[in-house]
Amino acid sequence: MIEESEVVPRKVDETIAKYGVERVHKRETPQGPEYFIYRLKNFRLIRYFLNWGRMASLFPAHITTACCSVELAATHAPRYDPERFGWLPATGSLRQSDVIVVEGTVTSKMAMRLRLVYDQMPEPKWVIAMGACAISGGLYAKDSYNVIQGVDDILPVDVYVPGCPPRPETLFQGILLLREKILWGKTAI
Repeated sequence: MIEESEVVPRKVDETIAKYGVERVHKRETPQGPEYFIYRLKNFRLIRYFLNWGRMASLFPAHITTACCSVELAATHAPRYDPERFGWLPATGSLRQSDVIVVEGTVTSKMAMRLRLVYDQMPEPKWVIAMGACAISGGLYAKDSYNVIQGVDDILPVDVYVPGCPPRPETLFQGILLLREKILWGKTAI
């Protein structure tokens, strides 16, 4: 059972000094263990637990068109092991995915299909733009009329991972930033 209660205003400073903010604590009671967390105003505990579940089980879909795919594959190697942070291997269906990673150059012909892939994913969904080509068109943006100059014209991008191609550490940091955004975000219940 989950309950929310407000700390008495005169005990706020004492409570924060004793337990801190945004950390889960355990207390033994005669009925069994109780877990509690102190948050600042305008926060809902249920939203926190839902977002925690979402950030701990991310299923990515990959739109791969260029050399960034090698770096993405390196991120899934044992050295980085993103599964321990809830970044699960790519699934076979878009209807199971909640994160789309756009890697490489996106042309105007692909833009409609990219939007179709995004629309097929269930809510809530997030987008990572990986590499210079996905973020700004990269090397091809100036000389080619059919290259989209950034996927943010087509999709609402949540995290940008810069580089040409970005190193696995950079993508891993982008994954961690996305997890933080999901956890503390205001995603509807």
